Amino acid sequence: MTNKTGFAAIAVREQGLKRQLTSAQMSMIAIGGAIGTGLFMGSSFAIGFAGPGVLISYAIGALIALLLMGCLAEMTVAHPTSGSFGAYAEYYVGPLAGFLVRYAYWAAIVLAVGTEVTAIALYMKYWFPEVAGWIWILLFSAALILCNAISVKAFGHFEYWFSAIKISAILAFILLGAWLVFGGSHPEYGFQHYVEHGGFLPNGLSGVWVAVIIAIFSYLSIEMIAVAAGEAEEPEKAVKQAFRVTMVRLVVFYLLTLTLILAMVPWNQTGQGGQSPFVSVMQQVGIPGATGLINFVILVAALSAMNSQLYTTTRMMFSLSRAGYAPRAMGRLSSAGVPLNALALSCTGVALATLVNLAFPEESFMLMIAISIFGALFAWMMIFFTHYRFRRYHERHGERQLAFRMWGFPGLTLLGLALMVAILLTTAFVPAFRMTLVFGVPFLVLLALAYRLYFRRNAQVVSAQTQEA
Repeated sequence: MTNKTGFAAIAVREQGLKRQLTSAQMSMIAIGGAIGTGLFMGSSFAIGFAGPGVLISYAIGALIALLLMGCLAEMTVAHPTSGSFGAYAEYYVGPLAGFLVRYAYWAAIVLAVGTEVTAIALYMKYWFPEVAGWIWILLFSAALILCNAISVKAFGHFEYWFSAIKISAILAFILLGAWLVFGGSHPEYGFQHYVEHGGFLPNGLSGVWVAVIIAIFSYLSIEMIAVAAGEAEEPEKAVKQAFRVTMVRLVVFYLLTLTLILAMVPWNQTGQGGQSPFVSVMQQVGIPGATGLINFVILVAALSAMNSQLYTTTRMMFSLSRAGYAPRAMGRLSSAGVPLNALALSCTGVALATLVNLAFPEESFMLMIAISIFGALFAWMMIFFTHYRFRRYHERHGERQLAFRMWGFPGLTLLGLALMVAILLTTAFVPAFRMTLVFGVPFLVLLALAYRLYFRRNAQVVSAQTQEA
């Protein structure tokens, strides 16, 4: 192997994964990760904060997500690797930044896995109210861990069909909702609900802004398209296609479904008793069997999101190991090209969720969101900053013509960065999210200390070995 320098050295470190994901699977993976508990369950908390004004919240979240995808697509087309935005931060910002982004994001998604399995336990209570939630957590977790352990091809196949079920169900829900709201024969459904119970902004603009935090959590995992690019058959084509279709579908699915939900059920009655707003709507409509059907779809959505998150955390830990930031065993691959040790470590969120569910069965879901969201917000913030450095680097060096370019640079990149900083700071003033910074800031400090005391020297050895290979 020839001597590799620059970003090529990082790409060499992460070789060995199988490129078996098709463009169609990549698009479905991106959608599948972002249409999960955030939409089906988290939206009820967002509606509670903002009322009908939650539509503004999700529109702001969609704008941030769109800007993020543009920045990420540009960098991913240039450097398709599983370390993705963590590797980009390492090269374009600095080794410490790459270390912090990858570990913070890994921890966030590991904990987000916990929110999905916690939600699964809640969904199963619809059919089996007497069965303890932790039993369902363990059963479904075991099935999805096995799916991820077989091969990336198996993961892609399952995720494609999981996502297809979700998308079909959401489209059916939109058609049903449109018929009920606009059909004219159901006066109890309509936009009059938008101005009842305190008006469109019952909790003011502050409530709308707080709900943006939930919106970002809902859109979380769209960035996994960059991680999956390291195992795509045609990464450049796959990323471009996924970027085009994902954002349109996400905006339509989120904003259109919430628009219809709020027109069919008064905002202060959605999600009562901890159930999904979608279930509330089906109970209101009264179609026989519809409530059980939508509960099944919501269960599939949570399983799909969890499946995607297990995949993402496994590859991020693999990338950390290959960079010298985690034990070498985490970077070993099975004969099918799966980092099984990294997968095993990434299952810690399942164990934590089981414990939290046992200790705080009623508050577990919101608590897991508050703790997990720090790393995601930090990673999104750093993606914008890294993109700024990435573009400036290429402008200075003129090394290559970028195959995909984010529009509106630097203004829109800096706008995304500023919005993410503002959202992070907002969590300090919201009781429901107070644990976000209480957990996140000390965690970041501990990571920085660990890097300075141990991992910096280890990473330098790995880098030297890579360039000598």
